[in-house]
Amino acid sequence: MVVKVARVFTCTLLFSVLLYGTAWTACGVSSTGVDFGNYDVLNPAPTDSVGRIIVLCFPRANVTISIGPSPNSGGFNPRSMKHVSASYLLDYNLYRDRNRTEIWGDGTGGTFVVTERVNFFRIFRVYGRIPPGQDVLVGDYSETLVVTVTW
Repeated sequence: MVVKVARVFTCTLLFSVLLYGTAWTACGVSSTGVDFGNYDVLNPAPTDSVGRIIVLCFPRANVTISIGPSPNSGGFNPRSMKHVSASYLLDYNLYRDRNRTEIWGDGTGGTFVVTERVNFFRIFRVYGRIPPGQDVLVGDYSETLVVTVTW
């Protein structure tokens, strides 16, 4: 049985200008979703995918990026996508490292944020994983999370 997984992660475009005396910094952010494609409930391996958060700052800024908790699970570990027309949930998580060991969250409950310097333009990869062995209803699953970029 194969479960089609839709978009998991979205971010609305943010734009802000901070004024400090005569110096200013403007940053904007956009994202691409973590699209897992199809999830095979019989596959013993996890289903992995990668999304992106794109940050533009002028002239440059130190930014901190957090990803909010799952509205469906109420937390970070696990996050849960919801079936589009039923009450089934599909657990997954988002990580800040390619080994998928550091859950990207808001810095609480064992989660991590990303803090980096952005010199005009930077792409941050979001590593997603659906654990194997979940017996869920066939169909589309999705979730929208809040991404916060502060500088």
